Amino acid sequence: MNASKKPVAVVIGATSKWQADGRQTHLIHGQGVSDDHLPVGVRWGVGGALAQKFAAEGYFTVITTRTAANAAKLEKAIQDQGNDCMTVELDVSSEDSIKAAFAKIRAAVGDPEVLVYNAGYNDGRELPAGMDLLEYIPTDLFDRTQHVACRGPFLVAKEVLPAMREAGKGSFLISNNSSSLRGKKRQTGQSLYYPRVMMRVLAQVLTEEYSEHGVHVANVIIDGLIDSPGTRAMERAQKNPDMVISPVAIADAFWYLHTQDRSVWTHDLQLTPHVTPPSF
Repeated sequence: MNASKKPVAVVIGATSKWQADGRQTHLIHGQGVSDDHLPVGVRWGVGGALAQKFAAEGYFTVITTRTAANAAKLEKAIQDQGNDCMTVELDVSSEDSIKAAFAKIRAAVGDPEVLVYNAGYNDGRELPAGMDLLEYIPTDLFDRTQHVACRGPFLVAKEVLPAMREAGKGSFLISNNSSSLRGKKRQTGQSLYYPRVMMRVLAQVLTEEYSEHGVHVANVIIDGLIDSPGTRAMERAQKNPDMVISPVAIADAFWYLHTQDRSVWTHDLQLTPHVTPPSF
């Protein structure tokens, strides 16, 4: 237990590729963008909103990122809000990094009561136009997506589920997207998303294995464009603001899952803007 005696929430992937200086923001816009005019809740996408939400609800929140500097502004924002937070470096493609990160978390603040797996990837977007067929996809690119979408949550689950099972409570929540619903042709300019199906299947397996032990496992399908500095600057987002999903509202949905009564647990939740037909 940490010095403040607060329960612990860990957000894996608390920073965003679409944040003001994010990789995807630079790829799409050719440079970073300003986030000074944006509400603090959207500046770091879903991960940042989740971290702020759980911290505001009284959790000691641990935010993870591959490089701590990426999360410095988010950590300061949470602390400026009067809440407790720490940053731990974690690379979901490395088993050693995952083990070291959770050893540090347990030693510093205790076992997590909540784990949100929000790691994402850009892999595939860099392929030139017309290379949307499987035959053009390098094997190492496919391997990187597997590390994030399949192997990563498997290794993270091994670190946190034993303590949750022994405690008889806890939430293991996965942030996913609509490509987890079924396999479909990859479009040029999009990430290589088919491994997301396996992420959803892992959540289904863990639900069957751990629900009876008091652990709530859920897969959250975020079905649309998420508001953030990089996405808000896109023309289609500016022309159709109703199609953009609020990360603050997404964080509220995760909190709803964590606080559900055990008699009505949700295990698969899809979030779609009202102006957009849901993906199937």
